[in-house]
Amino acid sequence: MKNLVILGSTGSIGTQTLEIVDAQEGLNVTALAAGTNVELMEKQIRKYKPIAAVMFDEKAAKDLKERVKDTDVNVLSGMDGLLEIVRLDEADIVVTALVGMIGIRPTIEAIKAKKTIALANKETLVCAGHIIMPLAQKMGVSILPVDSEHSAIFQSLNGENRKQISKILLTASGGPFRNKTYDELKTMTVEDALKHPNWSMGKKVTIDSASLVNKGLEVIEAKWLFGVSEDDIQVLIQPQSILHSAVEFIDGAVMGQLGVPDMKLPIQYALFYPERRPMQDNRIDFFKLASIEFFKPDTETFKGLKFAYNATKTGGSMPTVFNAANEMAVKAFIGKRISFTDIYDMIEYAMNEIKVVENPSVEQILEAESMTYDLLSKKFG
Repeated sequence: MKNLVILGSTGSIGTQTLEIVDAQEGLNVTALAAGTNVELMEKQIRKYKPIAAVMFDEKAAKDLKERVKDTDVNVLSGMDGLLEIVRLDEADIVVTALVGMIGIRPTIEAIKAKKTIALANKETLVCAGHIIMPLAQKMGVSILPVDSEHSAIFQSLNGENRKQISKILLTASGGPFRNKTYDELKTMTVEDALKHPNWSMGKKVTIDSASLVNKGLEVIEAKWLFGVSEDDIQVLIQPQSILHSAVEFIDGAVMGQLGVPDMKLPIQYALFYPERRPMQDNRIDFFKLASIEFFKPDTETFKGLKFAYNATKTGGSMPTVFNAANEMAVKAFIGKRISFTDIYDMIEYAMNEIKVVENPSVEQILEAESMTYDLLSKKFG
């Protein structure tokens, strides 16, 4: 029996993780955490009977506590609550599916407590990879990627010598705007951006996919996860989302992982690694597929990818600035306060204006995020 702590249990990754708990034997829910969705959290508590649950929002925690006072669950709140549940003696695996910077500290605490990390929080490695990876190595903790592309790379490296990697081939669908020009992007609406051709994801990730910022974040993550230079990570547009990523080795051999676009596969692989469990209705029909296409990304039109490479080359706190500027820009775009291409303008402005801190601490990472928000608020409102 593997005992899970799920950070972000009411989000897309969290709810799919719980579906796997329903479908597979050998998984137990020890603790759950979410932001503000009290109604769904109450349902999860009553179904999975965790020993603890955290609402990051204090008001939501009070509401939840009243709703579930007839149960034995210990309701906690805020960062203190997150740190407490990842340290639980009963916990084996911490699924980090929170969105945003709040995922960094709980991940560090879970590593210190020697919990296996099923990683789905991008900010953890984008902003703090220089802290997370050495700490995990020191503590002997496995970090198992939940993201489909990084899971594919991880699977492709199974049994291989990582020193013999030539390059990582990171695939992207290209999103709903793949063939658009920059002028056409200026007119794209929130509704247009949310029409992803292959994947069902949350709003933020879907819009990041449309801008290729998401792929840029994945480049930075891959650099830390697999110990390679950003120059050795090549992004390929693969519209069918069948090849989830691959690795090219020094002899020219390429190992890749193919599958239908379904996040449950990489989630389940991380939860049961190194075992594979059966999954129903999760097969490629190669005769219907017929072909797989590859294209070079247009980084002059989709500038988010170019900015990400620049951010990771610069290093230090610059990836945090890149991430924070994009986060703020996407919120503004969803709120229909800016155009789609303004997302790129906001990122570029922040990266040009904010001074880089080399080898930042967690406190300095959070400070860089705050400085980015303040700068963009003054400039763009």
